[in-house]
Amino acid sequence: MTFVNPIDKDKTADHPGLIAYPHSIGSMLVKPEDVGKLKSRALAAMEEQTQRQLLQLQLQAELLAEQANSIKRRMEISYKIYEAKLSFEAFVGGTYHLYEQNGEHKLMMIGPSEWGRNKSPSLNFVNTVRLLADHTWEIVE
Repeated sequence: MTFVNPIDKDKTADHPGLIAYPHSIGSMLVKPEDVGKLKSRALAAMEEQTQRQLLQLQLQAELLAEQANSIKRRMEISYKIYEAKLSFEAFVGGTYHLYEQNGEHKLMMIGPSEWGRNKSPSLNFVNTVRLLADHTWEIVE
């Protein structure tokens, strides 16, 4: 008695691992990927990520520019104050008031709302300032 294989040779593959399609009737369906869709999704993800990173760098650059402008304003007001007339010693952390009179700056302890009727009409308020530890002056908003 000879053995007869019940599986039809036309419905199987000799090397099933090397073919790109199902190798038997009962195999799972294998569909080739749409390469265009894969590239499109990858491109969209890449664009979103790089746009997010560029926005983050832009925000950081704006923050640095804002900080640089703040330091520049402190330096400008510091020059005005150190060229101004001082009749007292300013202490770190102290709040003072800068006035302008006849083209000259004066630093005073009296604020614009504290003068009453004795304020000179030619004395113009410029800014309220605070002396920082690095001996620059900060404009108090």
